[in-house]
Order: sequence, then C-alpha cells, then structure tokens
Amino acid sequence: MAQWLVIAFALFAGTASAASTASRIVGGQLTTIDRYPSLVQVEFLGIFTNTWGQSCAANILNNFYVLSAAHCFAGLFYDRSRRRIRGGSTFRNTGGEVIGIVREFNHPDYNIIPGDADINVVRLRSPIIYNPVMQRATIVPQGFEIPDNMPVVHAGWGAIEWLGPQSSQLQDVTIYTVNRQICAERYLTLNPPRQVTGNMICAGILDVGGKDACQGDSGGPMYLGDIIVGVVSWGHECANDTYPGVSAAVGPYSDWIVATAV
Repeated sequence: MAQWLVIAFALFAGTASAASTASRIVGGQLTTIDRYPSLVQVEFLGIFTNTWGQSCAANILNNFYVLSAAHCFAGLFYDRSRRRIRGGSTFRNTGGEVIGIVREFNHPDYNIIPGDADINVVRLRSPIIYNPVMQRATIVPQGFEIPDNMPVVHAGWGAIEWLGPQSSQLQDVTIYTVNRQICAERYLTLNPPRQVTGNMICAGILDVGGKDACQGDSGGPMYLGDIIVGVVSWGHECANDTYPGVSAAVGPYSDWIVATAV
C-alpha cells in the first residue's frame, strides 16, 4: 500500500483560488496531535499583515513531502516563499517544528473543471525527523472507491462555525460519506451550480448538518480508520444540512502522488 474548505482566501492571507465557495471543524471535539501525527499546519505569510498564520493543513507523505489541497498553493498572489508547514503541535500557530517549502506540484488536471483534482504534493526545504508527533501517513491504493454511509474523520484547526473563529487547538469530527449522485444533484441546485465529479468524496450528516470541516481545514485529511482517503477541498458554507462537504478523493491520484513524492 502506498505510504504516506474553500472560501477564496482573502488577499491578506496571501492567495486563493476562487474555484470553490467554502474552505472547510464544526461540531467536533478537542484532540491532540499525538492522535494525528501525520497532520501538519500550512501557514501563510500575509501580503499586507506580513505575519504568519495557519490557513490550511497537509499530511506527511515522507521525510521531504506532504500532501495537501492544490488551492492552498495557487492563486494570483501565490508565492512559495509565503508558505511553510508547522508539524508536531496540538496548537495553532505555535510550537512544534517549522519548515519552509521548495516547490509545489499541483495536479495537472487541477481547475480544468472548477474544484476538480484539488490535490497536490509539496517538497519541503529540510527533512522531517520522525518522532511520536510527526509520522508519515498511509494513503489508499490507486482506484480505491469508498462506499456510502461510511464513518470518516476530519481533523484540523479550522473554523468552529461558518465564518466563525478558528480553533486554537486541534479538533476532530466524525461524519459519514454521502452518495455521490445525491450530493451532485444537490449542488446543481445552487446558483450558480457546482459540479461534483467522480474524483470527489461528499461527507456530512445529510439533512441534519451540524458537523463538518470548515474554513482553515483545507488540505487536511479525511480518514477512514487510520488511512487517508480524501483531502479537504470545498463545500457550501460549513456543516450545512443540504450540501455535504466535499473532499478530493485520494484513490484516483494515488499513483501520481507516490510518483511525485520522490
């Protein structure tokens, strides 16, 4: 086996792709990084504020590479010198180990269809030294397709409600995968409509809401057990009862991820 929301970010954060409408933890609980040691923060250096702050997340693939969402490393004002990761910390913007990045590899199909192939691999400036709170992730094999109604977990430092403040401490939440056709039909009712492709996983508490990833969780994991099956990508608001959150499925891209992270 291979080893291993989206509000367009304000210009003050340094970049954003406008391809998605919500950057996706709402309804979750506090947790600690030792439970999710492959999860790291992605920090942005604000263009006007000139201060660093966590705005996305990523997942450790090996000593030199992490897996994240392409929209976190793209956009009109994107500059890799204004991105870095922070690993091994339970708390947002503090502690752990900070490492700069050398290069981003956004999937070549990213944004051919808005929001599709929202996945990338990032090369780090210096190696991650594994320890109890910084460990490599495991991703699903190429072609893996997750069934409907499966419990999956998001973890991150994102907003605790739609347009609300971000959590200072890592949180996690359990939700359930939603049938892709049902999800796609619902997103087509938006104005303008959004397209859900076969490269995406929808998850939430359908017709109930209240639990989801949210702004600041983009690029973070969707876990099935201890294995990463998706990367937080986009949605409509957060924890919406009608529109589930959408993650980029890892299964269609596993071979590309492995080949890139070398």
